[in-house]
Amino acid sequence: MGRVRNLGLFVVLVLLCVIGALTSGNFATRQNALVILSSAAVIGVITIGQTFVIIGGGIDLSVGAIVALASVWCTTVATQSYGLGGMIFCALAVGAVVGLVNGLVIAYGNIVAFITTIAMMASARGLAERISDRQSQVVTVESFNSIASTKFLGVPLLVYILAVAVILGWVLLNRTTFGRRTFAIGGNQEAARLAGLDVRRHTVVLYVLSGLCCGIAAIMLTARTTSGASNLGDLYELDSIAAVIIGGTLLTGGRGSLVGSILGVLVFTTITNIFVLNNLTTDIQQIAKGLIIVAAVLIQRRGRGTVTS
Repeated sequence: MGRVRNLGLFVVLVLLCVIGALTSGNFATRQNALVILSSAAVIGVITIGQTFVIIGGGIDLSVGAIVALASVWCTTVATQSYGLGGMIFCALAVGAVVGLVNGLVIAYGNIVAFITTIAMMASARGLAERISDRQSQVVTVESFNSIASTKFLGVPLLVYILAVAVILGWVLLNRTTFGRRTFAIGGNQEAARLAGLDVRRHTVVLYVLSGLCCGIAAIMLTARTTSGASNLGDLYELDSIAAVIIGGTLLTGGRGSLVGSILGVLVFTTITNIFVLNNLTTDIQQIAKGLIIVAAVLIQRRGRGTVTS
């Protein structure tokens, strides 16, 4: 079923490309293809972490705020004085620590993920505003900015980062004990606990992984914008969750596909690109995304009903 769903998403992506080519003369160009891939890179990395969390039976609504906080913290004057390495380390550390806090509160504080990550979303965004004083912090380290401008064989480095992250994530999810435990815990936490799995520790690791992905995304996004700001990553939590749902991952956990999630990211990014090229307003884009999400959930429910019957 997962392969059929992924094939269906690929067909949808191809149809969108055909529509884009027919409606805009600028769509079917190499430059526009690179724009789509570069735009998909940042949210794609976040979606990898979100996929793990949702398959494991949780949800992370704080990813956008974590991106903003990591972006702001790694672009302060003090952090930039340490150069490229210091900025990258800071962004990754901030993401991992915030993810760790989420995981500990959820796993050991017994507070549901929805409430915990909403609280973190507000707190992290507020802390980002306080650190930056609601001002954009310009990146003066050119080697950091070059992360977004560097190309290999004509393809942006950001796309390669996404590709590596997808490969590593796929191997971790589908070829390791960690991945099998993630599916087991998401499918039935109590059964997994009775089978001897340390559900709480595994849950903490899942949220740390999500935070690390946010740290990587913060590096990519900050390099693209050449600045850190508290408003970066706005609504990324919705985009990542939508991509995961479109990709066929159950919101209740226990079933999902990383490949499907990335295809979902590409579908949403392509739709946005088509709308921009055709000068359609953002409200129409949001309406379209909402309808797609509802349709995907209805398809999931119908699919589950068919399997049950």
